[in-house]
Order: sequence, then C-alpha cells, then structure tokens
Amino acid sequence: MIRPATPADVPAIHAMVRELAEYERSLDEVRATEEHLHEALFGESPAVFALMADNDEGEPVGFALWFRNFSTWTGTHGVYLEDLYVRPHARGAGHGRDLLAALARICVERGYERFEWSVLDWNAPSIAFYKSLGATAMDEWTVQRMTGDALKKLAAMADVPAAR
Repeated sequence: MIRPATPADVPAIHAMVRELAEYERSLDEVRATEEHLHEALFGESPAVFALMADNDEGEPVGFALWFRNFSTWTGTHGVYLEDLYVRPHARGAGHGRDLLAALARICVERGYERFEWSVLDWNAPSIAFYKSLGATAMDEWTVQRMTGDALKKLAAMADVPAAR
C-alpha cells in the first residue's frame, strides 16, 4: 500500500534515510535528524513531501521523498525525487514500482510534465529497474553541487540582500 507520510512515520523515514546512505557508501554525510525531517515535511511551510510503502502487515518498508521543481522550458512544475528506498527484505514485491507510479500519477493529475531523479552511476540494479519502467538517462547533463566553504565563499560575493 502506498500512502502519504504522517508525522508518526518520521522515525521510520529517518532510519531508512540512514540505511540508504549506508548503501550509497555515504553514511558519514548524513546530518539530518528526525527533527529536521519533521520540520521539512510537517512544519509551518512544508517544501518536501513523502510517500510511504507499507507491507501487508502495515509495516513501513519503503519511502519516496520528493519536492516540486519548475521547468522554464515547459512552463510547468515537475517532481524531483530526492530519495527512493525500499528495505532489502521487501524488495521484489513491487513497492519501488508502486512508489514511482504514485509519483507519476501526481505529475499527470497536476499537469506536471517532468519527473526526475539522480542515481549513482555504479548502481546498476537501480538503473536497470528505472530503464524497465521507461526512464531515460540524461547522459549529456551532469549534476553540480556546492557545499561548505565554497558555498559560503560564493554567498559572500552577493551584492544583494538575501532572498527570503
């Protein structure tokens, strides 16, 4: 069963974020706490959203965390999938497909024209799974990221007040 996350799901989401980071060999980079996730998902101005996948016993076995993006080329919003994770013992039962299908439905029902996400280039099983559903790799594009000192240094160059 796929359903919207509730505040009671935050501990499970946090645990699965950590499991995903461990799988992606980046557990030491996770600084998000349950409080961070609760505020982002259920605070005064939520900007991210989550869907949960439950098994037949009602146990959360997967999640998808997403937010809206925008395409200046299409003039429409889209969905950016930040994290998709299904616990190893629950894989192969269709939970990942069902989470992606629910997000695709959100796109179609709301008139969003794009559904995008990133995947590590060494994650062959996930890449094959996404291709089997009709996803295409954006081979000519690379992800750019700025954090830490580089982010602070560039911010210091701003000649305008910070945006709110």
